[in-house]
Amino acid sequence: MRTTLDRIRHALMFEIIGLLIVMPLGHLLFSLSVGHMGMVGVISVVVATVWNYFYNLGVDHALKRLRGHVHKTVLMRVAHSICFELGLICVLLPLIALYLGQTLTEAAPLVTSLAVFYVAYALIFNWVYDVIFPIPDSSTHGAPATQA
Repeated sequence: MRTTLDRIRHALMFEIIGLLIVMPLGHLLFSLSVGHMGMVGVISVVVATVWNYFYNLGVDHALKRLRGHVHKTVLMRVAHSICFELGLICVLLPLIALYLGQTLTEAAPLVTSLAVFYVAYALIFNWVYDVIFPIPDSSTHGAPATQA
C-alpha cells in the first residue's frame, strides 16, 4: 500500500494540476468572474483533497482485505473514478450553490461539468501516477528472497 507521504503527494499533485486546467476553462465556459471561479476552485480543491485522501485510503484497505493487493483493473479504475466523483458531488453541489447564491438546479451545470471533467482526469491522472510512482508489491514486501 502507499505511504502517507505518497498519498499526500498524490492528492496535492492531482488537485494542483486539475485546478490549473479547470480555472481558465470554467471562467470561459460559465462566464463567472475570475474571483468567483477562483473561490469555486478553492472550495472544490479543499473538499476534494480531503475526500481524495480518505476515499483512496478506504478503497486501498478494502482491496487489500478483499483481494490481497491494491492493484486495479481498467474496469476497477473506471468505477473508482465514478464513485469518487459521485461522493464529491454530494458535498460540492450545495456548497457551490450556496457560495454563488444559486439554487441546486442553477449550480448543477457547473458542478456536473466539473464532475465529468474530473472523472476523465482522475482516470488518466491515477493511471499515469501509478506508472510513474508504482505501488510497492505488498505480496513480496518483507518476504525473504527465494533461491532457484
